Amino acid sequence: MTWLITGGAGYIGSHVVKSMAEAGERVVVLDDLSTGDPARVPAGVPLERGTVLDRPFVDRVLREHRIHGIVHLAAKKAVGESVERPLLYYRENVTGLQILLEAAAAAGVRGFLFSSSASVYGMPDTDLVTEDTPCAPLSPYGETKVTGEWMVRAVGRAHGMATSCLRYFNVAGTAEPALADTGVHNLVPMVFQRLDAGLPPLIFGDDYATPDGTCVRDYIHVADLADAHLAAARRLDAYAAAGEPRDLTLNIGRGEGVSVREMIDLIREVTGRPVAPEVVARRPGDPAKVVASAERISAELDWKARHDVRAMIASAWAAHTGSPAGPGPVRPEPVQLAE
Repeated sequence: MTWLITGGAGYIGSHVVKSMAEAGERVVVLDDLSTGDPARVPAGVPLERGTVLDRPFVDRVLREHRIHGIVHLAAKKAVGESVERPLLYYRENVTGLQILLEAAAAAGVRGFLFSSSASVYGMPDTDLVTEDTPCAPLSPYGETKVTGEWMVRAVGRAHGMATSCLRYFNVAGTAEPALADTGVHNLVPMVFQRLDAGLPPLIFGDDYATPDGTCVRDYIHVADLADAHLAAARRLDAYAAAGEPRDLTLNIGRGEGVSVREMIDLIREVTGRPVAPEVVARRPGDPAKVVASAERISAELDWKARHDVRAMIASAWAAHTGSPAGPGPVRPEPVQLAE
């Protein structure tokens, strides 16, 4: 099966491309390069520049490259921006997906893997979020991901397509410097940016109902996330080959919560920049605590995260400063994790 990876020149997408290509899968990248970088696409992997909103373009790519599987990562993803610009998020994330699914169904695509998010859960009242936890998103971004999951499953059932919805928790780290996160929406690069400017890292609210008052999240190394995509894609390929249009909805996390304050303290330790954080007002759409149960993905795909939070930060910092380092060794956490 040849896989089309939309958003494959972005931070997460380029890691998925790397994992799948190095494992011997045939991949093609589709990216509008609005946030992606063509330098992230490995030599020998075709790059088609365009948007999933352009149906004739998508039809041509699917036809010319004989695509039978799609990994769809292209999307807008900033929670705060989605609150301010909901129509942009619905157009890019929902209408774009609709057009891509229409083209996929017409082209006879057999497998479709959708990049979803833990934001679908909203503010769950549970210690560990399972895939059966009700979806109650708090932002337009989260709403687009729930809607996207509904669409993917419905099209899969209607057209005999094997599908998977992977609900990412908080992604950090890098497998190699060239693939590092250069955005400003995730916690680790946001803190790096502040430290570079000689400014204190920001904590958005310290009055949440958590042990230290700051939000608690489950962080996953992007290299582990990419390997989960490879495992899921191969399972969809097997389902398609057997004529089984099944769906897999899976959390991708480590099952361990780390508060924002704990995370910033660890960043300060790894970087050697002991700048005390500054507490500012909450951001709209931020739930207090979201931590994954990773039992289902372990059982279904025999997958388990290998890298800890320190390795995530160390690899990102090495890429940020230009020092040669990869994901880093797996070792015990040096911080007290939030319960």
